Amino acid sequence: MTELDTTVLVVDDTPENIDILASVLQDTYKIKVAINGEKALQIAQKKPQPDLILLDVMMPVMDGYEVCIKLKANPLTANIPVIFITALSDEENEERGLKLGAVDYITKPISPMITKARVRTHLALANQKKELERQVAERTKDLQRTRMQIIQKLGRAGEFKDNETGMHVMRMSHYARLIAESVFDGPNEWTDLLFQVAPMHDIGKIGIPDKLLQKNGPLDEREWTLMRKHPYFGAEIIGEHESGILAIAHEVALNHHEKWDGTGYPNRLKGEDIPLSARIVAIADVFDALTSKRPYKEAWPVVDAVELIHHQSGRHFDPNLVTHFKSVLPEILKVKEKFADPGSQYLEL
Repeated sequence: MTELDTTVLVVDDTPENIDILASVLQDTYKIKVAINGEKALQIAQKKPQPDLILLDVMMPVMDGYEVCIKLKANPLTANIPVIFITALSDEENEERGLKLGAVDYITKPISPMITKARVRTHLALANQKKELERQVAERTKDLQRTRMQIIQKLGRAGEFKDNETGMHVMRMSHYARLIAESVFDGPNEWTDLLFQVAPMHDIGKIGIPDKLLQKNGPLDEREWTLMRKHPYFGAEIIGEHESGILAIAHEVALNHHEKWDGTGYPNRLKGEDIPLSARIVAIADVFDALTSKRPYKEAWPVVDAVELIHHQSGRHFDPNLVTHFKSVLPEILKVKEKFADPGSQYLEL
């Protein structure tokens, strides 16, 4: 951005003061003006927003301090640098303004040279801050993409031995996110974390022999005993963590086979003793498992899978979450179609 593309908002209740500041800066910057605090707040929110605000302190109705407080309280305007223009030159008033979030003080009568220099300096600092934030945001996105790829590959490792394409972990993670967003009336940090960890729910299958995972017939009791250990294996692989993405991954891996009525495994947890993350993943996992072809079964029609989940409400699944699952079913079916296994058919009926 060049200086000529930069906008400065001048706020003062005295037109003569506005004229003075405008005459000093208008050859270098685009100038917007406001004669009171209310008008200044309106202009500051409109696009293109000002890059810097020169704000008079002594104004009727709403003084500069109150305007600054409102600017900094609004996420849309909080990052616009504010320089107070005032005849109040004592340290107490200057300290107050700086504590409220202003970046500088210029005393009246203004010096054109000092005013230009300070405006230029704070615009340069603001631009540097924006560029740094952009770089940090881009780097954060890169790290998040890398983390997601690693998580998906770990999830794929768990599914590799009993799912030919690995699209199961993609689909069920999206299903889990949709159900979670329905619970919370929209996305938030937790729903995003759940989406990221869901692919690792069956990471513990790495510890299960291939012959069990790929067996075409039903498992005998001894085989089931071993199969039911995979939540423990997964929890051990991920490890215990106090918070963050791995903490949620641990609780999902350990608890996604628990059932609402307490008949699940490995710890026979019941009701809300089962972590919310695991209760959501349980529905997402079962629905996709039912509607996907596996070595030991054909894919169920969607209507039959939904009916089973409905029938298991209050038994296998949290009844409230079943309601949320049904409410987002149209979005879930779109995901199912988008991430379909190669060669699979979409079975509605």
